[in-house]
Amino acid sequence: MDKRRISVLFSLFLILPFSAHCEIFTFRADKMSGGKAAGKEVTILTGNAEVRSDKLLLKAERIEIYGKNNQLIQCSGNVWGNEEEKQIFFRTDSMNYDRKTKIARLEGASSLEDRKNEVVARGRFIEYDDRAEVTVLQIQVRIFKDEMVCRSEYAVYRRSQKLLDLSGFPVVYKKNDEFRADRIRVDLDTDDVTMQGSVSGAIKE
Repeated sequence: MDKRRISVLFSLFLILPFSAHCEIFTFRADKMSGGKAAGKEVTILTGNAEVRSDKLLLKAERIEIYGKNNQLIQCSGNVWGNEEEKQIFFRTDSMNYDRKTKIARLEGASSLEDRKNEVVARGRFIEYDDRAEVTVLQIQVRIFKDEMVCRSEYAVYRRSQKLLDLSGFPVVYKKNDEFRADRIRVDLDTDDVTMQGSVSGAIKE
């Protein structure tokens, strides 16, 4: 059986030391293709594709790796990710990740779960800045925390501060209570709700 045949039948596993910040960068898949033309370096992984970059693990049906020192990663098809140190998990239709800035952009039906803070966030577009620990969510945003449910068209989740800012027809359901305003801030540590502009609500006793 020749070497090319073996590479098709078995998962590939490669280690590249020439990565951003000199970290060890690994990937594997059922099939690999690509090119190394100057300025157009690209590696395409298909079938059970998996990439590990520092503490981040990514899985998808297809993953493209390109840019200087393999800086940019594009995933599509049943994308799953895990930032192991911070216990953050996410799923999406497609994702772009910059290994240098450590910013991930999720598009399509997307969800992000912060297991440490027990927060689940969903939206059609999610941008997660790992260094700043700030997540921006847009379009059909839904955020769940214990018995609290938040809905809006735009939200900013500041993980380290445990603060959530909602705008774009925001509404917060807290047990049997309902709060509406132009802008709502939720302290996810205390569950306190602060509202500004066109405030309304319903409290059931």
